Amino acid sequence: MALLERVGTLLRANINDLIERAEDPEKLAKQLVLDMENQLLQVKTQVAIAIADQHLLQKKLKEHEDAMSQWNRKAELAVQKQQDDLARAALERSLSNQRLTANFAQQLEDQNAETETLRNAFHRLQQKLSETRSACELLIAQQRRARTVGKANAARTIAASHERSTAMNRLRSSIQRNEANNAASHMILEAQSLEDQLNTLEREDQIERLLEDLKSRQPRLT
Repeated sequence: MALLERVGTLLRANINDLIERAEDPEKLAKQLVLDMENQLLQVKTQVAIAIADQHLLQKKLKEHEDAMSQWNRKAELAVQKQQDDLARAALERSLSNQRLTANFAQQLEDQNAETETLRNAFHRLQQKLSETRSACELLIAQQRRARTVGKANAARTIAASHERSTAMNRLRSSIQRNEANNAASHMILEAQSLEDQLNTLEREDQIERLLEDLKSRQPRLT
């Protein structure tokens, strides 16, 4: 059966290996679960049909067994009544039902085997589906955890980068303040030096004027 071949392929598949090698493991895992659920539903339907056919064959087998017994009794009655022709006809019908009984018995045996095969496939696929669901849930949890860790690492990296940037900005600002302070100090010193020079000149000029004034007030020598 094509259905059993597909089920066999799913049962033989190494789910973990398929998931690990997939480009999108989570998508593949979900698809595998979906495929198994679909196949499981089809197998379940086939099991129900096989069981129904089994019951039908059992019913037909019982009918032909009963018919064979009835024709045998009729043949016996015809012999008792010394009706050999009727006895032969009854025995012919009995043999016909006997052949049908044998055919239905073989069909029932084959049907029982097929039903058992389908049942086993159903239970094995059911177990495989449970394992695949668990693997899928584990995979999804791992990927979510990996994404969370990745985001946390990225956030820490950004934070560290921001801290380094902030530290560099603080250092740059400090250097700029120091440079500004140095420049201001230099300008002040220069201003003070110029003022000192001017003051010195003014004092020297004042002293010269005072000296001239003193000289002018001294009696002149004749």
